Amino acid sequence: MKKTVLMFVSGIMLMVTSAFASDSYTIDTTHSTLGFSVTHMMVSQVTGRFDQYDGTVVYDPNDLANSKINVTIQTASINTHAAKRDEHLQGADFFDAAQFPTMTFVSKNITTSLMTGDLTIKGVTKEVSIPAAILGPVKALSGSTVIGISGSFKLNRQDYGITWSKTLDQGGAAVGDEVTVNINVEAQMEPRG
Repeated sequence: MKKTVLMFVSGIMLMVTSAFASDSYTIDTTHSTLGFSVTHMMVSQVTGRFDQYDGTVVYDPNDLANSKINVTIQTASINTHAAKRDEHLQGADFFDAAQFPTMTFVSKNITTSLMTGDLTIKGVTKEVSIPAAILGPVKALSGSTVIGISGSFKLNRQDYGITWSKTLDQGGAAVGDEVTVNINVEAQMEPRG
């Protein structure tokens, strides 16, 4: 009798745990943008994005401590809509895509309004805190379950060894040090195994 009760309780606990388990999502790059802007010639903002990246999101809406995000970005996929500039950005003066083909973000802590994690660019890893919101989950028109992650933060490119610049004749830099990073990600739930 005790064995039967123990098996019954264990079964209930397993069902409850499964019902509240974290869900895994894959970033849908066709509905996502990882973009940035930086001051150019002290007078304007040049915008760009990375076209090739992948990542996963483990999301537990009931306990965000169980949630995590991992993203890998191909540095050679930088796109500022100017081929010569993109070539320069891919080179050793900036991202040095030949030596550092990827940059990564690995989360450490996620709350309802902040993602904290390690950002690695050009082999330099620094902790960043990103004000962000996780939206959803919702059912997409395709029937799949999706979530969205939206956020923006600033970083200093010098901190990551991206130091190239030229001083203008009237003073100031051709390229600003502060970069605004904009994240708009849609991720689709992976089928349960």
